[in-house]
Amino acid sequence: MAQEVPIRGEMIRLGQLLKLTGTVDAGGDVKAFLSSVRVLVNGEPESRRGRQLHPGDVVLAGAKELRLVAPP
Repeated sequence: MAQEVPIRGEMIRLGQLLKLTGTVDAGGDVKAFLSSVRVLVNGEPESRRGRQLHPGDVVLAGAKELRLVAPP
């Protein structure tokens, strides 16, 4: 089951999402994480930490499935 992640604004970058959800501890860890763990955005492989994500996008990072939602 996907974890719903509310974001402020219209978009969030992949690196910021990984920090927000505790997938990585710090921003410096994002690059190493992306090079060692398969990350899919909407079913497509992604390795750019600056990839823009929007509500409705689904990110699979290792065993975590994250679904972005608009703020309430």
